[in-house]
Amino acid sequence: MNRNEIKRLLDNQSSESASLLFGDGEQAAWWNEVRRAEGYRPMIDEVREEAEKLLQQQEPQRSFALFRIFAESGTRLEYEHVYFEMRKRLNTFTIMTLLEPERTDYQEALEETIWSICNEYTWCLPAHAGNTPETTEDSVFTLQNPSEDLQGNAHIIDLFSAETGFALSEVLKLTEHKLPRLLRNRIVHEVYRRIFWPYIHQGPFHWEKATHNWSAVCAGSIGAAALHLMKDNDDLSVILERVLETMNCYLQGFEEDGATTEGYGYWYYGFGYFVFFADLLKKRTMGSIHLFSDEKIHRIALFQQKCFMSGTSVVNFSDSTPEARIHMGLTHYLNRIYPDVEIPDFSLRTSYTEDHCNRWPTALRNILWFREDKAITGEPWGTASYFLNDAQWLVSRYVNEHGSFCFAAKGGHNAEPHNHNDVGHFIIHSQGETFLADLGCGMYTKQYFGSERYTYLCNSSRGHSVPIVNGKLQQPGAERRASALQASTEPEMERMQMDLSGAYDETQLRQLVRSFTWYKKELPRLILVDTYEFSETPLEIVERFITMIEPDLAGEDLIIPGKEQRLHIGYDAAILQPQVEKLEYTDHFGVLKDVYAIDFKLLRPERNCTVQFQFEFKS
Repeated sequence: MNRNEIKRLLDNQSSESASLLFGDGEQAAWWNEVRRAEGYRPMIDEVREEAEKLLQQQEPQRSFALFRIFAESGTRLEYEHVYFEMRKRLNTFTIMTLLEPERTDYQEALEETIWSICNEYTWCLPAHAGNTPETTEDSVFTLQNPSEDLQGNAHIIDLFSAETGFALSEVLKLTEHKLPRLLRNRIVHEVYRRIFWPYIHQGPFHWEKATHNWSAVCAGSIGAAALHLMKDNDDLSVILERVLETMNCYLQGFEEDGATTEGYGYWYYGFGYFVFFADLLKKRTMGSIHLFSDEKIHRIALFQQKCFMSGTSVVNFSDSTPEARIHMGLTHYLNRIYPDVEIPDFSLRTSYTEDHCNRWPTALRNILWFREDKAITGEPWGTASYFLNDAQWLVSRYVNEHGSFCFAAKGGHNAEPHNHNDVGHFIIHSQGETFLADLGCGMYTKQYFGSERYTYLCNSSRGHSVPIVNGKLQQPGAERRASALQASTEPEMERMQMDLSGAYDETQLRQLVRSFTWYKKELPRLILVDTYEFSETPLEIVERFITMIEPDLAGEDLIIPGKEQRLHIGYDAAILQPQVEKLEYTDHFGVLKDVYAIDFKLLRPERNCTVQFQFEFKS
């Protein structure tokens, strides 16, 4: 849709953006109802409790020393902690100002927070901002336009600068009846200076053609901010035309199965911002631009329920955390559009403080889009089987009187977004415990996204349940992929088979066929068979399995002991020699954790050989 078509649609509708979130005169009544309604109480109590804590704390200082840490050492957490703490203050004091308008201390805290964020050197994170803020004495006097920084560089628009522009724009529309004129003008000035001006005059930016979460978050945030602030339909149509083009690029990152190989966390992040923008656009155009009518969007919306094993445990391939909670506002909204989007049990919702990035649209919409009736009818994850053909994921969830069990495996390739070298990797889970695990994302640093990425255990195939062939690990690259993949889902079993040989830089390896058969019975079991074909006799074959639970080598089987059940690994001791190695890795939040690599060495490797394992749960 081009800008002229968009402008015609905009010209035919009201430009009053307060109605994008609430109908005329509805806001005060709605907040008053939320304040009194029992179903909202758990969420509102969390916000109120956080507000009282924040009122007693000094605003965190974003110092020059903190800002420089990433450039000097590559670590991100130090500055990001205080950056996101400021966003938490913005979210919390805005919600409480609307919820309890009689409290002047909330409003005063909100005003100070807005002013402080507007004073930040950049809304970008240091990891995305390019150069450190060092300057010459003369460069202060060389600014050519309002979107240049102190070095005369164009303002970068990253995920978090765009999100900040969205947040401040929406906060303004919700609180403009209370904010002083100076603050209202300051918000508009800063959003235009830092977001709209560079977007219109200094693009295109690298993320505008991206097929991953950056495109949806950046473009969606800019589009949402423009829908809130821009009164000139000519300017607004220019921005919306580009935003819609970028959203098309984002959607191209999903295949027809609706999956994203970035993993669940990035599904929520990118698709969440797509939905936030699409909702505002639909309302602003009175339904004339209705992005949700696309059946592909429907399939993408269903991805969430395909990612959970039980409770909060996630199929966490790629840079995804092992545990995640549900953003109920987004889920309830999608369920209104697509009734087959499952509403999980209310206890699985994310709490107010769990989003460490403190994203404004999520915080607001977890309340705004929440439906009390849906909270009552939510249920635990049930039995389901999914084969995502394009992503090459198989996820099988099985629930019976003995508990909840899950098996997940992947093919794919080793150049996926947020890639791990993990072709043929798999997960086994029961009753909230993951026995064979994916480590998920490590701590993000400069090196983590650089040339050293695959030296990190969680990204390397060394940290995944895949073979090590002649001492060689899997290699990165789109050509390093599974081939000849077949899968089937049946009432009593699931099957998956693929050739992994293309993932290795090993010329002698002609074929490595990995076959899974998952039998769904009272206590499920998995049969894994790896069949090797070499051009010459191999020097070494090691079958590796990764667990976070310390294994027990006593007895004929190797046992991974859980709290309620044990996973027995059956193998032929005449041809395989097991060994357990304790390793360490640093998780996404900077916590050092133990992990165990269970290695089965083939004692007499041959040009053609087959290895079989049985993984069986026992009480």
